[in-house]
Amino acid sequence: MLVLMTTNTDEPGTAPARTRRRAPAGAAVLREDVTEAIRAAVFEELAAVGYARMSIEGIARRAGVGKTAVYRRWRSKLHLVLDLVSALAVQGLPAPDTGTLEGDLRLLYELTSRALRHPVASQVIPDLQAEAARNPEIADAMQKALREGQDGVASGIVAAAAERGEIRQGVDIDLALDLISGPLYWRSVVIRSPKLPKGHLAALARATTAALKAL
Repeated sequence: MLVLMTTNTDEPGTAPARTRRRAPAGAAVLREDVTEAIRAAVFEELAAVGYARMSIEGIARRAGVGKTAVYRRWRSKLHLVLDLVSALAVQGLPAPDTGTLEGDLRLLYELTSRALRHPVASQVIPDLQAEAARNPEIADAMQKALREGQDGVASGIVAAAAERGEIRQGVDIDLALDLISGPLYWRSVVIRSPKLPKGHLAALARATTAALKAL
C-alpha cells in the first residue's frame, strides 16, 4: 500500500509529520482535532475577553496553533463565531420523551438550566446578545440557533402533548413557546439569578403545564 510522509498543512507548534494516505490532488489536509481545538478556544476566548476584544491571534494562541490554521477554516472572527453559533442549532437539545407534558417540561428545564449556567455559556451568551444588537449577521445566527434548538424541542413537546390529548389541538404555538422558554430564559440569562430556588424547576414545569392546558 502506498503511503506518503507528509507534513501537516495545519501547524500546531510541536505537531510532528505523520504517515498519511495520499490525499486527492489539490485537497487541503485539515485535521479534525485542530478544528475542535480552535472551536473550544473560541468559546474560552469569548468568555475571557468578549467578542469585541477577541482576536484571531488570541484564539490561535489559546488553541496552540498558528494563525494560518484558523484562517484556513474561517475568513474572519465574525465568520468563525457565526459558524459556531449556527452549529449549536444543528446540535440542539435532546428531545424529552417522558410520556407526560409536565415530565417533558421538567426534563427540558433541567437540561436547559444546566446548559445556561455553564461557566462559559453564562458569559458568552450575554456578550453575543449585546453584539447581535449591533451586528445583523450575528443577530440572524443567534435567532436561527434559538429557533432550531430550544424552540424546535419545545415545539415537539407541544405536539406530543396535543397528540396525547393533554392540550387541545391547534394551540397557538408561538404563545406556547413563549410560555415554555420565557421564564427560565428571563431568570437565567436576563437577570442572571445566581442560583435557582429549591424546587423552582418542578414548580415552573407545573405552572407551565397548567398554562398550556388553559390556552
